[in-house]
Amino acid sequence: MSLIHLKRRQFLQVSGLSAVSLLLGGCGTPAFEDLVGQLSEPLNRKVGKLIFNPQKPVPEFYLSEIEPEALIVNTFRSTPIIEPENYRLIVDGEVNNPLSLTLAEIYNLPLTSMIIRHVCVEGWAAIVQWGGVCLREIIALAQPKANVQYAYFKSADGYYESWDIASVLHPQTLLAYEKNGEPLPIDNGAPLRLAAPIKLGYKQSKWVTKISLVSNLSQFKGYWEDQGYDWFAGI
Repeated sequence: MSLIHLKRRQFLQVSGLSAVSLLLGGCGTPAFEDLVGQLSEPLNRKVGKLIFNPQKPVPEFYLSEIEPEALIVNTFRSTPIIEPENYRLIVDGEVNNPLSLTLAEIYNLPLTSMIIRHVCVEGWAAIVQWGGVCLREIIALAQPKANVQYAYFKSADGYYESWDIASVLHPQTLLAYEKNGEPLPIDNGAPLRLAAPIKLGYKQSKWVTKISLVSNLSQFKGYWEDQGYDWFAGI
């Protein structure tokens, strides 16, 4: 069977990358984790880039297929308290037009809705309707410099993540403020959270307050990735 006919998950299994991620999650020696991470990360990124089409939409589901009770609430620390009137989304880094957007300004941008499957690395999934603004709309407003390759996301609870810029600009990557046609609940990440059908759940940060566009990743890639989880985490 040629690689082009392999599903992403099958390809990762064949390539051995899933085994590396599993090994990282289970070994307890920090020095060994660092060594394996350094060896596997460049390959991980190349494989993810090879099999990811940054413009191809993922098939969506019907309204009747939404699973309202299936989305499990996972918390990193505790649910932060965010006053909507004081909230600002900061977009900075290697950009020509840094942003500090109010919720009203974000709500005035075109609304996009999609019904997708949210997949958790813990083994559960839920079909959810998300509504919000395409992240690439906000990135365009910030006018990123030509050398930008990644985006860092910081959350009000201290959680942090990083994505490749192609995934950030995918047409189905949203900053969501609605869930199943209703305002996004605070437990699910209000006022703004990442939602996308192309990444595992731990990449989809809740309570996003800051996006930094950069040309290089620091040694800190993401809360779970820094503990051995796969960085690209594409599905």
